[in-house]
Amino acid sequence: MLRRRPGTPTLEEVAALAGVGRGTVSRVINNAAGVKDTTRRAVQRAIAELGYVPNLAARTLAGRRADAVALVMTEPDWRQFGEPFFSEIVRSVGDALTETEVQLLLTLVRTDAERQRLVEYARGGRVDGVMLMSVHATDPLPDMLAEVGLPTVLLGRRSGDESVTYVDADNVGGARAAVSHLLDTGRRAVATITGPPDMNVAQCRLRGYREAMERAGAEPRESWTVRGDFSADSGHRAMAELLERAPEIDGVFAASDTMAAGALGALRAAGRRVPDDVAVIGFDDFPLAQHTDPKLTTVRQPLDEIGHAMVRLLLEEMREPSTAWRHVIHRTELVLRDSA
Repeated sequence: MLRRRPGTPTLEEVAALAGVGRGTVSRVINNAAGVKDTTRRAVQRAIAELGYVPNLAARTLAGRRADAVALVMTEPDWRQFGEPFFSEIVRSVGDALTETEVQLLLTLVRTDAERQRLVEYARGGRVDGVMLMSVHATDPLPDMLAEVGLPTVLLGRRSGDESVTYVDADNVGGARAAVSHLLDTGRRAVATITGPPDMNVAQCRLRGYREAMERAGAEPRESWTVRGDFSADSGHRAMAELLERAPEIDGVFAASDTMAAGALGALRAAGRRVPDDVAVIGFDDFPLAQHTDPKLTTVRQPLDEIGHAMVRLLLEEMREPSTAWRHVIHRTELVLRDSA
């Protein structure tokens, strides 16, 4: 027999405190008709006092659904939510759900306390599934959700050994194509501005850079790699640092369009012409890429397809829970414009 966790209140304890039967508590939890207002308030007070959370598995077995899914952003730095990537994914996921009866809830989870609150919220049956974006390597939230049996899909992955269903782009191949293009067009000192090292997406794009350099016999120097955080400000700072310590560079691969846009500003401030003196390539193909000066050559990742795939996998998991996780990786495409 399964034993409940010490200190976890039960339905029977709620009923005893409220002075009603177990069935009445169930009707209140499920917002059923036929319960007096005074009784309903008594049960709600007991639930609040005991901190009772309805069991998600029991609700599922009973065939009841919340008809809602959560899109959870786990980026600890709130400033990142102003970057185009987040708004593009929210739009894509929202579009994919428009033909369904499922409500989309958007929430931020950045601390241990917020993680625990989300798990308890999910255990209470308030959402039927969760999509997570911007998950860092050591984030335990995907595993916490898996432990309570909630269908979960990640945008990207924490590592190459991810054990939760995810949708991703071919970050290694996209970065490799970008750097190979720079080398094929005569650039010899190609630098890179990377993302945060605790994010798999940044590691993969750095790996693609290194693979392209090695295949071309162009050994990358340590001074040619500077870390950013996917923001425009970090791209500007990183580019200024590169120009100071490696003035010979004639090509730059930035691991996001926003960092590439920041790099263009730093190059302009330093009097370097793009692409004559330094060619620049980004990654994402946000609308921003067509409004920079010059227009940005970039690696397109199909965010519409990625968002729709996340929704499809989540809805399938909600309908028929699977014991195996699924991994979907979308192709990328190099889009040539004026900056390279």
